[in-house]
Amino acid sequence: MSRIASNPVPLAKGVEVRIDGQRVEVKGPKGTISHDVHPLVEVVQEEGLLRVAPRNDSKRADALGGTTRALLNNMVRGVSEGWSRKLEINGVGYRAQVQGKVLNLTLGFSHPVEYPIPEGITIECPSQTEVVVSGIDKQKVGQVAANIRSFRPPEPYKGKGVKYADERIVRKEAKKS
Repeated sequence: MSRIASNPVPLAKGVEVRIDGQRVEVKGPKGTISHDVHPLVEVVQEEGLLRVAPRNDSKRADALGGTTRALLNNMVRGVSEGWSRKLEINGVGYRAQVQGKVLNLTLGFSHPVEYPIPEGITIECPSQTEVVVSGIDKQKVGQVAANIRSFRPPEPYKGKGVKYADERIVRKEAKKS
């Protein structure tokens, strides 16, 4: 069995898990997420722990066991603490602001970029050059952050654009005449 799958998932306080066949539903203080587990993997709940085990000895079942364990752990952490991704905007005149259910971005184009905020995601702008994407689904939070970054990825000469807060941009030297 994979080393990741053999570790049980500890359930945080206030988190309830319901297993209905291959469907696992995790409910916590921040919300509810459900996931359909692959038929090659079995999930068992026992006193505050979730255990994941492959149903047979195939390589695929072993790999899916580790993946399922990681997904369940992300779900438990998401409904108890939540996930967030911070973006920074660099550039003269580049800014962001939230207006209702729309994120308005001014990124040096001839028009403002309007990004509709998806269901289950909250976006905050602590300052005009910072965007914080948060929610309970790790995959959705990461995808929304990647979508916002894709409007104007950071360029290597001046570093202008939208970047992750923990991202390091490899800078290039300008052309010499």
